[in-house]
Amino acid sequence: MGMTMAQKIIARKIGKEPEPGEIVIIDADYVMAHDGTAPLAIQRIQELGKKVWNPDRVVFVIDHTGPSPSSSISNIHRMMREFAWKNGCKFFDVGSGICHQIMIENFVLPYMFVVGADSHTCTYGGIGAFAAGYGSTDVATAMIFGKLWIKVPESMKIHVSGEIRPPVSSKDLILSIIGKIGADGAIYKAMEFVGETINRMSVEARLTLCNMAIEAGGKTGICPVDEKTIAYLRELGRNFNEKLSPDSDAKYSDEIEVEASKLEPMVSIPHEVHNVKSITEVEGVEVDQVFIGTCTNGRIEDFRIVAKILKGNKINRNVRLIIQPASRRVYLQALREGLIEIFLEAGAIINPPGCGPCVGRHLGIPADGEVCLSTQNRNFKGRMGNPNARIYLASPATAAVSAINGKITDPRRFWR
Repeated sequence: MGMTMAQKIIARKIGKEPEPGEIVIIDADYVMAHDGTAPLAIQRIQELGKKVWNPDRVVFVIDHTGPSPSSSISNIHRMMREFAWKNGCKFFDVGSGICHQIMIENFVLPYMFVVGADSHTCTYGGIGAFAAGYGSTDVATAMIFGKLWIKVPESMKIHVSGEIRPPVSSKDLILSIIGKIGADGAIYKAMEFVGETINRMSVEARLTLCNMAIEAGGKTGICPVDEKTIAYLRELGRNFNEKLSPDSDAKYSDEIEVEASKLEPMVSIPHEVHNVKSITEVEGVEVDQVFIGTCTNGRIEDFRIVAKILKGNKINRNVRLIIQPASRRVYLQALREGLIEIFLEAGAIINPPGCGPCVGRHLGIPADGEVCLSTQNRNFKGRMGNPNARIYLASPATAAVSAINGKITDPRRFWR
């Protein structure tokens, strides 16, 4: 019997073909934690009197609350800095960017097993890694021993055919899939995205797909490794020449067929990610704030789309448009291309690289009763720091057009 992509990655790590449901111990290639999860992991390591197994493979990132809005947060940041410096770990301070973007830009390669203290670690499957989020205690264990046990997941095959017609994007595709299968549709499964549409898709678009696998309950998301992946990694200064794809006779627990040419812009409405509607069903809802960024859609490709829409336009007087790059690298590229100037001239606010409003700790918390349209991955009640606000999720194109109009708007009517 052939193997899925998840099985192939795990097989390489353990030296034999794994069976779904089997418990295996895997050597970690990298272990990562951020300022929301690192403190507990550090406390556990210190309580046990242990050291990290390999400082070059342990990464700490301050991204969830930076710059610090309070003395208590500042103390957490100092704790992380001192531990990382003392142990020689990789450390990325305030303004470096979001942990997932940093990991993609600097460390992750196909076939790696990455342990992250954040649920959206599954993003790395966009370049063919097996990556998943774990609790801080499990992450502390991985930091100490360099390995972790997992139950080999079943895989769900998501075959996408047809052409995605801009401004429809991979964000609309993944929202459509989550709306179809529900928040529990892929519980503890590896969501494997394949087909001609995925092959034509950019690597950044694939990262968006895998980022939101967790919103359907998935253990991880994985895309094939092809020439586009290899070229993308080469641009980041990393040489890797081996491809990854599932065997033709691989066994899947579920198979889903999606015709991309039929996709519309999609919107997730409050307060559940899987509560997905087509743009025509929600168009006209007035918005107070629009947020474009996060580990889902804060990359240069996303910003190019937004700039194309915003150029020569002004945002609605009743809207606050917040734009936040996913990393310093993305920020610099946006500056070089003149995108930041376009955003500022349109009336946008530019936040420093990081998570920002998505996690609801600072830098854009909405007021009671306000509506925020965001490119982030979650819209649970209180997600952005105020349980009395409502969060809608959409693509960068939908967000940009809606910021101009002051209400949720179909971007297809303004795409040129």
